[in-house]
Amino acid sequence: MDFEGLEEVAAYEGKQFVTDLEGPVTKNENVLELCDHFIEKGQKFFSIVSAYEDFLSNVLRRQGCKTGDAFRFVLPFLKAYGATDNQMHSFSKSHITVVPGADKTMRFAQELMASFIVSAGYEHYVSEVCERIGFPFENTYCTRLTMEAFKMDDWEVQVLKNYAREIAHMPMITVPSTAHSLRDLDPNDQVTVARLDEIFWQEMSDLPAYRFLIDVTPVGGDEKASSIVDICKKTGVGTEDTMYIGDGTTDVQALQLIKRGGGLPIAFNGNGHALRDAEIAVLTDNTVITSVLVEAFYKSGKEGVMTLVENWSLDFIKQSGIVHDYLVRELARLFPERLPKVVKVSAENLSALIEESARFREKVSEEGSSIA
Repeated sequence: MDFEGLEEVAAYEGKQFVTDLEGPVTKNENVLELCDHFIEKGQKFFSIVSAYEDFLSNVLRRQGCKTGDAFRFVLPFLKAYGATDNQMHSFSKSHITVVPGADKTMRFAQELMASFIVSAGYEHYVSEVCERIGFPFENTYCTRLTMEAFKMDDWEVQVLKNYAREIAHMPMITVPSTAHSLRDLDPNDQVTVARLDEIFWQEMSDLPAYRFLIDVTPVGGDEKASSIVDICKKTGVGTEDTMYIGDGTTDVQALQLIKRGGGLPIAFNGNGHALRDAEIAVLTDNTVITSVLVEAFYKSGKEGVMTLVENWSLDFIKQSGIVHDYLVRELARLFPERLPKVVKVSAENLSALIEESARFREKVSEEGSSIA
């Protein structure tokens, strides 16, 4: 996707920090958690819908489908099972799991430069996290919606619950890394995808709740990149002076935009998609590392961060003079034996990083999950 308007950004002597939310700041998978809480067999239901969306958007590249669309696909079902705006706020608030240090990191970043959160998450969750960590909600871009947009009749509730039960009993879709079409899937998975196509694009299209799929636009891949363009226009800071942190598939276009613009794209415990388009990989369970990179970027720009990463050690960080003594002491206290991995991403180390980060992501996910 090409982004117009960057040429309108006036030169400005400053830096800015933009981050994804789930992963770099919190450990939650909020939409999965909402489904698990409200929908019968909701964890399995969401996993199948998410795998289906991933196949449509990243393999088939079907028109009208994009990364993050699972967040709108599940909305009619959340509504059918009684989820309200107030309940989603309440549930999200009570299940927030912040990455250790993230509240301090986000406050620190705001003291140094303009800071923003760009998230595919629902506004209910994002607003509650902002309240928890002391971040201005007006500096966020997220998926806006209300569950009270219309009334759902009993017959529609039953229809959607029947679909949810059917989906939850489907076999999990496995997409080979070499897949390019439906024919590349296992025959059973082909049947599952065909049935999901019928449900989402034919049978549900006549339901009033289909408005969710039409009206709601998740802040997925393209929308995250568009959000950065909007941020640049508002602040007058160009992409070359922007630091972006992401961890997943919905961050790819944002990372690409920052990379092409000469800024600093970072994968924080990233999956393979994020790592491929990042220039720095961070594997850590504490965001004090983010704070160090934020300060280095603010004081010395991308070049200074790259130098720091190339010589990544506590001694070099001390000697560099660009990181506050408090952060140096925190690094020594939290990681007395060895600092977490922070490296430049290259063609040579990409495969190993993807494998190592996958293991680390699984560990962090297990520690942060609120799913019973």
